[in-house]
Amino acid sequence: MSATLSASTLLAIPLAPLAGALLAGIPGTLFGGNAIGRKASHTLTILGVFIAFVLSAFTLRDVLVDGARFDATIYEWMNIGGLKMEVGFLIDSLTAMMMCVVTFVSLMVHLYTVGYMAEDEGYDRFFSYISLFTFSMLMLVMSNNLLQLFFGWEAVGLVSYLLIGFWYTRQTAIFANMKAFLVNRVGDFGFILGIGLIAAYTGTLHYGEIFAKAEELSKLTFPGTGWMLITVICICLFIGAMGKSAQFPLHVWLPDSMEGPTPISALIHAATMVTAGIFMVSRMSPLFELSDTALNFILIIGSITALFMGFLGIIQNDIKRVVAYSTLSQLGYMTVALGASAYSVAVFHLMTHAFFKALLFLGAGSVIMGMHHNQDIRWMGGVRKYMPITWITSLLGSLALIGTPFFAGFYSKDSIIEAVHESHLPAAGFASFAVLAGVFVTAFYSFRMYFLVFHGKERYDQNPDAHGHGHDDHAAHGHDDGHGHGHNAAEAGDGHVHHEATISAAHEEEDHGHHDHGGKPHESPWVVTVPLILLAIPSVIIGFIGIGPMLFGDFFKGVIFIDEARHPAMAELGEAFHGAVAMGLHAFTSAPFWLALAGVVMSYVFYMVKPEWPAAIKRTFNPIYVLFENKYYLDWFNENVIARGARCLGTGLWKGGDQAVIDGAIVNGSWKLVARAAGAIRQLQSGYLFHYALMMIVGIFVLLTYFVWHDQFMALFR
Repeated sequence: MSATLSASTLLAIPLAPLAGALLAGIPGTLFGGNAIGRKASHTLTILGVFIAFVLSAFTLRDVLVDGARFDATIYEWMNIGGLKMEVGFLIDSLTAMMMCVVTFVSLMVHLYTVGYMAEDEGYDRFFSYISLFTFSMLMLVMSNNLLQLFFGWEAVGLVSYLLIGFWYTRQTAIFANMKAFLVNRVGDFGFILGIGLIAAYTGTLHYGEIFAKAEELSKLTFPGTGWMLITVICICLFIGAMGKSAQFPLHVWLPDSMEGPTPISALIHAATMVTAGIFMVSRMSPLFELSDTALNFILIIGSITALFMGFLGIIQNDIKRVVAYSTLSQLGYMTVALGASAYSVAVFHLMTHAFFKALLFLGAGSVIMGMHHNQDIRWMGGVRKYMPITWITSLLGSLALIGTPFFAGFYSKDSIIEAVHESHLPAAGFASFAVLAGVFVTAFYSFRMYFLVFHGKERYDQNPDAHGHGHDDHAAHGHDDGHGHGHNAAEAGDGHVHHEATISAAHEEEDHGHHDHGGKPHESPWVVTVPLILLAIPSVIIGFIGIGPMLFGDFFKGVIFIDEARHPAMAELGEAFHGAVAMGLHAFTSAPFWLALAGVVMSYVFYMVKPEWPAAIKRTFNPIYVLFENKYYLDWFNENVIARGARCLGTGLWKGGDQAVIDGAIVNGSWKLVARAAGAIRQLQSGYLFHYALMMIVGIFVLLTYFVWHDQFMALFR
């Protein structure tokens, strides 16, 4: 076997989904005259992603078995003063693993979408978008330079904007995609500043050349300050990751993005786009290792996100929003690992989380379908006996999420907790508390959702928001309040229930329950359940298989760089690791296991045995509940302080700067001054000869007077 990779094969990986996206998006839509049917659209896009997945799997095999590597330019765009703008691929173990995760999860989402979006008017358009997203994400992870990374970074942002607002006739969807777009622009501003500083001080955008000059960067200070340049660069880059990977306080866009169809929640907000920031920081590990200040900053931000976003998951009643806040919390865990210099652990959790979180999102979508598009977990219960496949796969995903020993999430999550404990950074104390407390919180809200949905009394017939058979009634899905927020009867209680749109006939066609099941829940079709089963398998076993080579083997050798003298967390973890089985057995005596078990037991007691207790606690601690319900008032602050302040500033600049200074003083003022001066001078140009003779005499008189008085004045000082 060759130790090199073919450039043409690598190029085919992102281009196959792009070809599917173009075919489904142009001839498959109204724009192209619907030249091909729905079946052709989903077949072409699924085929494109399948080809990308197979080629990615072969690439990963070549990288791991034969040690194959690839780092070369595919196309040079331009060369400006020695700064090369190019398209190139860097294929190593980190890239190959990400390629497999992205394409596998995308393939599962494509298959799932065939059933979930059946008969939707935007069926072909949706397949085009998710295939285009896969292309963008592949270009991001395969890049060998910051220019292409930024292209992929912005492309996934653009496609996520299109997907979140897929049902563009809904005001809530338009509000959500604009919010996501604007918040990500804040992060991207910092990201592009970091890229600009790197280009200015290294003269290159190529990863390898940047890393070769990292030591030089670490000796420079930021002009005009005493700040280390490398710290400024790393913090700017991480601000980009804060936006894309939804870290506090730039996390506010992700919960609202649930306005999009469920398949994109799994694709974008579980496995791919939101992990782009984690991937980027791991790729830039040679730079981040040189700044303890940046690492402490990352630790603090990740800790706040991991713990405080988990608190918000406790009070959610919308099934998708519970999973969304879980995603926020788990992204915080990944970020904490980055701050502890445990980059390989962060990437390991990225991989395990991709499978079980995609499983939970798709499982939530299956429940929504089976429950006739009700998303409020308060009006579910007893679903287990009607949806056995959805039940068992959702249970496996939940067990993986809370870190149950031997499940995938256990190995990555416990490794993060241990890495933070072994970190010697000043912020490690707070981070260690946050990730430990987060274990209990995660277990509590995860099994709160699980018990309310799959166990207990059947409550779906008590839903006050139900409208009989007519769930195609648009009134059931909220009305716009004039501010981009939808409300309905169920929302009146907590403000967190948002229904999947019934814009198309898909939901009416798929809702067999009204006739075939007497209004009871029903299992989803095979195109929905097969992806659930295929995602459940790695959710259980991938952690056991991967922990040895990925964390303590040579999987990331030469890819991720750690200064073990300054940041010994991974070295100390390696000394304590005695195999996946021993780690799983030891977990039963560790604090995280007992905290997770306590969370599960408490959720069972609260929602299965003593359902009146949560209501009593809510009344007792109502101010805290209100704080959580309003999401720490960050949305209020953004809308009433930042947005209103920006509008006031914009109005002031418009009226004071544009209208008064530019238009009033400079543009209008200049022509008025010229007009008045011309009017005065025009009086002197009468055309009469005696006027000109008089002016000449007056002029001579003035000049003579000036010179006489000037001579006399100067004589006084001689």
